[in-house]
Amino acid sequence: LYNVVGGGGAGKAVGITEFINPKDLDVPVHEKIGAITEGGVDYSFECVGNLEVLREAFLSTHTGWGLTVLLGIHPSPMLLPLHPMELFNGRQIVGSIFGGFKGKTQLPKLAEQCMCGTLNLDEFITHELPFHNINEAFQLLIEGKSLRCLLHL
Repeated sequence: LYNVVGGGGAGKAVGITEFINPKDLDVPVHEKIGAITEGGVDYSFECVGNLEVLREAFLSTHTGWGLTVLLGIHPSPMLLPLHPMELFNGRQIVGSIFGGFKGKTQLPKLAEQCMCGTLNLDEFITHELPFHNINEAFQLLIEGKSLRCLLHL
């Protein structure tokens, strides 16, 4: 598993083995990943809502069967930076909101898992701040320094 932007313990805890910082490269990210993996990854995920990152994620997948999952919310309606012919080589791109989570049918099971301790959501809270520091909380999210910030009233 590869992480293109960050590093550290959280990524390693979920199985990420390689960390690539695009600022350290003299070639595009997709070329580096293609060289490391001998053709590209099977799956890539764009999670930040950036069309340039989406394009790199798409081009990082293996020709013939690579799948890119679009998860990031783009701030304004824009066209995808892909030529239609790029889809004819077997790569695929799909979008997903909330991971395909179906609130009406799956939320009760999720709540049950949280209540019995099978699912620990607390580990996803990276910061806790008083509500009057809401601007600081947003800044932490924007800078990528916070995953989830809990605001206390």
